[in-house]
Amino acid sequence: MKTVYWFNELSKKNLAEAGGKGANLAEMANMGLPVPPGFIVSSGAYFDFLDANGLRDVISEETGKLDVNDERALGRASEAVKAAIIGARMPKDTAAEITRAYNKLCGVSVMPAASQEVPVAVRSSATAEDLPEASFAGQQATFLNIKGSDNLVKSVQECWASLFEARAIYYRIQNDFEHLKVGIAVVVQKLVFSDKSGIIFTANPVTGDESEIVVEGGVGLGEAIVSGSVTPDSFIVSKGDLQIKSRVIGKQDRMVVRAAKGIEWKSVPEAVQSRQKLSDAEVLGLAGYAKKIEEHYGKPQDLEFAIEGKKLFIVQSRPITTLKKTAAAKALRQANEAEQSRRVEARAMQAQAEQPPETAASGSEGKVLLKGAPASPGKASGPVRVVTDAKDGYKVKKGDVLVARMTSPDFVPAMKRAAAIVTDEGGMTCHAAIVSRELGVPCIVGTETATRVLKDGMVVTVDAVAGIVTEGAMAESEKVQQNAALAAVVAGGIVSTGTKIYVNLAEPELAEQVAGRDCDGVGLMRAEFVIAGLGKHPMALLKEGKRDEFVDAMARGMRKVCAAFYPRPVIYRANDFKTNEYRGLEGGAEFEPQEENPMIGYRGCFRYVKDPVIFQMELEAMKRVREQYKLRNLWLMIPFVRTVHELEVCKKLVEDAGLHRGYDFKFGIMCEVPSTVIMAEEFCKVGIDFMSIGSNDLTQLTLGVDRDSPTVAEDFDERDPSVLRSVETVIKGCHKHGVKVSICGQAPSNCPEFAEALVEYGIDSMSVNADIIEKTRRIVASAEQRFLLKSSRGF
Repeated sequence: MKTVYWFNELSKKNLAEAGGKGANLAEMANMGLPVPPGFIVSSGAYFDFLDANGLRDVISEETGKLDVNDERALGRASEAVKAAIIGARMPKDTAAEITRAYNKLCGVSVMPAASQEVPVAVRSSATAEDLPEASFAGQQATFLNIKGSDNLVKSVQECWASLFEARAIYYRIQNDFEHLKVGIAVVVQKLVFSDKSGIIFTANPVTGDESEIVVEGGVGLGEAIVSGSVTPDSFIVSKGDLQIKSRVIGKQDRMVVRAAKGIEWKSVPEAVQSRQKLSDAEVLGLAGYAKKIEEHYGKPQDLEFAIEGKKLFIVQSRPITTLKKTAAAKALRQANEAEQSRRVEARAMQAQAEQPPETAASGSEGKVLLKGAPASPGKASGPVRVVTDAKDGYKVKKGDVLVARMTSPDFVPAMKRAAAIVTDEGGMTCHAAIVSRELGVPCIVGTETATRVLKDGMVVTVDAVAGIVTEGAMAESEKVQQNAALAAVVAGGIVSTGTKIYVNLAEPELAEQVAGRDCDGVGLMRAEFVIAGLGKHPMALLKEGKRDEFVDAMARGMRKVCAAFYPRPVIYRANDFKTNEYRGLEGGAEFEPQEENPMIGYRGCFRYVKDPVIFQMELEAMKRVREQYKLRNLWLMIPFVRTVHELEVCKKLVEDAGLHRGYDFKFGIMCEVPSTVIMAEEFCKVGIDFMSIGSNDLTQLTLGVDRDSPTVAEDFDERDPSVLRSVETVIKGCHKHGVKVSICGQAPSNCPEFAEALVEYGIDSMSVNADIIEKTRRIVASAEQRFLLKSSRGF
């Protein structure tokens, strides 16, 4: 791989060399679109730099066992890696190549005089940043108005270091991207001295309407709009006839401008602040370019633009990764409208006065505190937490309403915990809006005064369909109605698959929320969270005479999940605490042995056979839920089964508890041990209805690799031929006996080729975490279509 590539040497296919941003800029330049001229410092140059300075070991050491939810530890690791990269020496050959390319961009062959130095924009382009399923763009650095080759080389090195910003480390770990397999290219372009700038979506990002183009813009350089630091003008253009359908003019009181060195903020003249910033002709010209780019790529695009004088420039394009289907927003809106009508009718019947103007008109009875732009549809209540600086994001607890002037990538960990998000600034294309849509969190932007009006601890309802924040919590009836609206969308089958997509669930409190998602049931309900919530080891409770307390708690958790998902199945996995985990509970040391390797120790089915007391209490809770509460969608799965004899003994315990296989009670096992693969057909003959492959444990035990060890974890790969052959063996062996096969784990969504292999083998279902349900269904739908296409062509 070369160190430097010019745009005319690359295309959209060169993701490995140029990253998503660089490859797309090259593609558009070669289409003849108005893209500022430039070149790309390849990702190969970055990897050569790491090797030349021995930095791979530093990165592995700092990130290997990092808990990204510990924000202070995350910050320390980030600073350590960045310091190592910035403090390392740039290879002479690399610096020389960058300098030669810069000289050429300046129009000279030798070092230019100061008056000949061209100001450039230096922008990071990570190899995963703008790929279809990697949406949190803006994690790495951008430097504007850089002049001189020495400053440029320094900026390139700082871009490389920004690959290890805390937010970028967090994102990669959350999405299972390996740090040393993600590269970073750097785009160097002539700087556009933009008078105006902004963002274009070729589909409405809030409603999902693909017949609309959304243009948002303001004055100054693009940093202000892209970061969401100002509220832009917003235009909706009909894609068919390129006519402006609507416009909302925002008040922009500040802008980013070019300074003597770098950039600076400056006040917008008062006469300009509230007037329309983009002319209609500019809006329609931009919409025309956007439509052409979408047609070229064949999918909706998210673009950035700059206007210098009368010239329009496109400075970025990437796929829209957060596009909502129109049906979802429509269902929520219709639910609100129906509730509003019901309330109006009720008041009329009671001859009450007309609803006061300060009362919400969207179904919430509280006083309206704020209005803004709906950016991510939904509705949620919670206590307010105002955050003025991202470093204080740790104060946001799960279920809080995050209130900020505007968010940035550093806010993402806090945003993931928030029930809803409200900002002073921004439009539907700002950071808060894009990330909220990705997370599925209700969000309202551009309220102007949220950080002043809302106070810490206030309980409010954020209605991100109507664009209002009201006093107090939403009623339970509204929560049920919202779930029904979402369920209606699921029933509409936005994406259909023959392979069932189940969800893994640990917290019963999340059941109602997750049940509204596009899943076919619960493929793995974990027992451990409920048990840990009791605070004591089950045997310690039993010793204290609190057997009923344990059974009641387990039944309560099971009932909550089964009721939320009824009639869809809920597969309860009996407890699979390892001894080191059980010892951590109060009283655990008395009942748990010390083990050198708990992962393959006293756990799972073997534990039930040796000491069935806890397992029998779980079975009692199950029977109560099925018989007393008539929730017969509760099924049972046994974890970590090693031998056929273990299963036979365990199955008898289940039958002795009064739970017998039938049309409404299914009994199955996890397949996590190679012995279960080898003896799959013998296990089927014992009498089971399904087998669920635990891809993490099966991969570890097949390859003999501890995935938590930084020394050998690189060899952990579910796509290894030995693992794939094991999976295929299990599926084919079970199907001979009419036993269905599922898989629990993230591999199908992280590795589309793995999902495709599962479809080809005939997998019946997949069970994944809630945050990737829809993503997995899309990947599986695509895999099924490819399989059908191959079959029709006789491949």
